[in-house]
Amino acid sequence: MSANNETQSSSLNSLKWIITIALLVVAIGGNHYYTEEVSVLYRAIAVVVLVALAGFFASTTTKGKTFLSFAKESRTEVRKVVWPSRQEATQTTLIVVVATVVVALILWGLDGILVRVVGFLTGLEI
Repeated sequence: MSANNETQSSSLNSLKWIITIALLVVAIGGNHYYTEEVSVLYRAIAVVVLVALAGFFASTTTKGKTFLSFAKESRTEVRKVVWPSRQEATQTTLIVVVATVVVALILWGLDGILVRVVGFLTGLEI
């Protein structure tokens, strides 16, 4: 009995994905096909409605339900994050910029020294 339910669920999910893809294709194709005949407002409304229907059908599949639960859990985790204040973000950014400039100057100096040493040893002036 369980194998029968899995087969029906799988075929139902496949049908829902086919409907979802068909709705999206109709939204894109209809928007392109009716560019001249229908106003932008009506085409936009039609596209929004078709995409919403496609989203509804996709959310009723197994993968869609898994995605929705993941999205809800992600939103919960984002709420738990302690975000830095504006001052902390500014200070951290300045520290990174200063450190980058210092390292760039050190590497520039080492490069200049190495160019002179190699030029001295090889007798080539660059």
